[in-house]
Amino acid sequence: MRLEFLQRTFWAATRQHLDCFVIDNNGFILISERSQEMGRFLGEVDGALMTQLLSMGVFSQVTMYDYQAMCKPSNHHHSAARPLVSPISALLTATRWLVNELLLLLLEWSAWGSWRADSKAEAKAVFHQSHKHKKQDMLQPCDTQYPVFVHQTAIQETNGAIECGACQKIFVMQQIPSSNLLLLVTDPTCDCSIFPLILQEATEVKYNASVKCDRMRSQKLRRRPDSCHAFHPEENAQDCGGTSDLSASLPMLLLPLCAWVLPPQLLR
Repeated sequence: MRLEFLQRTFWAATRQHLDCFVIDNNGFILISERSQEMGRFLGEVDGALMTQLLSMGVFSQVTMYDYQAMCKPSNHHHSAARPLVSPISALLTATRWLVNELLLLLLEWSAWGSWRADSKAEAKAVFHQSHKHKKQDMLQPCDTQYPVFVHQTAIQETNGAIECGACQKIFVMQQIPSSNLLLLVTDPTCDCSIFPLILQEATEVKYNASVKCDRMRSQKLRRRPDSCHAFHPEENAQDCGGTSDLSASLPMLLLPLCAWVLPPQLLR
């Protein structure tokens, strides 16, 4: 069944002054009257409703771990004077900026006339892409944890009222038969913004020295294959790319080096 047909059928059956959602067993919205809400977690859209479903045991929270995540390194400055820039450093920064401008000028005015047009465009792309990556924050491997919410199948239907200060928000939940989907109907007239949103943001797991050593010992080493499979009888080598026709260019090789040397502040 196509999602568009399911949506039309759903809204034809629920054409009332109510907020209706169809969510899966992990709390993600599949059908909503507002298209920008589809695909999002219910707790990010209606924190009050998700809080009430958690307190009633309709959903349970499970902590998941990502052992291949990337995190921003923490910056520890032992002295407040460390970030200060000395005159020599300022001079070097100005010199690097001047070199940067000269390189861009040479690229714009085709100083290296022996290049082909596509080679010059590729050089500019490599140059700016190198600076773009350098401008981004450096990341390092880490472990993170994040919450996941799972529907408790023993509760197939429920209803209740959420106290939101000056009003009550009435809701009804019903499991859709022969599926992992839930139908939620709520009253949109009551403002429950006093409840915080429930997010699924990942947080870095901080280990002490002993636990960190245990984690490193518990990681299994990857085993190489017993044999090498570099060729297949049905493979046609002529279908591969013609990388052997490419020739190295000295200016192209020097551009990434210049981009690595120049500081990211010059591009701002």
